[in-house]
Amino acid sequence: MEIFTLNDGNQLPAVGFGTVGLNGARGVNAFLSALNVGYRIIDTSTNYNNEGAVGEAIRRTDIPREEILVTSKLPGAAHEYDKAIEWIQESLYRIGLDYFDQYLIHWPLPKQDQYVEAWQALVDAQKFGLIRSIGVSNFLPEHLDRIIDATGVTPAVNQIERHPYFNNQELVDYNNKLGIVPQAWSPFGRNLLDVLDEEKLKAIAEKYGKDASHVIIRWNIQNGVIPIVKSGSYKNQVANLNVFDFELSADDIAQINQLDKGEDGRIEGQHPNEYEEFD
Repeated sequence: MEIFTLNDGNQLPAVGFGTVGLNGARGVNAFLSALNVGYRIIDTSTNYNNEGAVGEAIRRTDIPREEILVTSKLPGAAHEYDKAIEWIQESLYRIGLDYFDQYLIHWPLPKQDQYVEAWQALVDAQKFGLIRSIGVSNFLPEHLDRIIDATGVTPAVNQIERHPYFNNQELVDYNNKLGIVPQAWSPFGRNLLDVLDEEKLKAIAEKYGKDASHVIIRWNIQNGVIPIVKSGSYKNQVANLNVFDFELSADDIAQINQLDKGEDGRIEGQHPNEYEEFD
C-alpha cells in the first residue's frame, strides 16, 4: 500500500474504504471484511446513518485501534460553532471512539454561509484532542481561501467528486497548490453512470491485465488523489486493492483525462455552490 503524507504530518494509505449505503449487521460484516482484506481508512458520515455499525466493526476486529483511520463528516445541520462541537462529541459517542482520525465538513453550503464558523469548530476540536486531522469535502477554491484566511489553518484533505467523466482536475490542482491532499468520492461514478463500461478504460485495462476499476483507482493515485472505494462484496474488496503492481503511462492518463464531460459529468448535478444539504 502506498502512503500519502498530509500537511499536518499524519499519513494515510493510498486507498480508502467508503461506507455509504452499508448499514446495520450487513454493514458491520462488510466493514470487518474490508479491514481483514487490508483497508485501513474507513470513511463514514453522520448522514450515512452507520457510525454505530462502523464502531461495532472496530470493536469486533483484532486490528489495533491505532492502525484504523476513521473518517466522519459534519452535516449541514451543525455548522453553527457550538452545535458543531457538540455534534462531533455525539458522533464519537455513537461510534464509541475517543477521537476521529479525520473529520471533514461535508459540504460548504455557501447559501447558509456558516462554513467558516464550522471550520473554526473543527480547528478547536482538533486542539481539544477530538480529531487527529481536519479537512473538508466538496470545497471549491473560494471556500478554501476563505477558511484559510479566516483561521490561518489549511485543511489536510478535501474530499471531492472525481471520476473519469468528471475529473475535477482544476480543483485537484488547486488543492495540490495549497498542500491539501484530495480524496475522490464515488470514483466509479456510482450506479448512475456507465464509467466502468467505458470502452477506452477497458482497452487501457486490457494492456495491463486489469479491470477498468483498477485503472480508475490507479489514475487517481498517480494524480495524487486518494480514491474512496466501496463494496460489500469480499471479491470486489480484494480486487480494488490489486492496484499496486502496475503504473499507467502518461499517454494512458492523458486518454482518461480526455473522457471528462465537464459539468455535464457530475453524478447528480451536485455543484458545491448550489447543493443544499442540511440533514
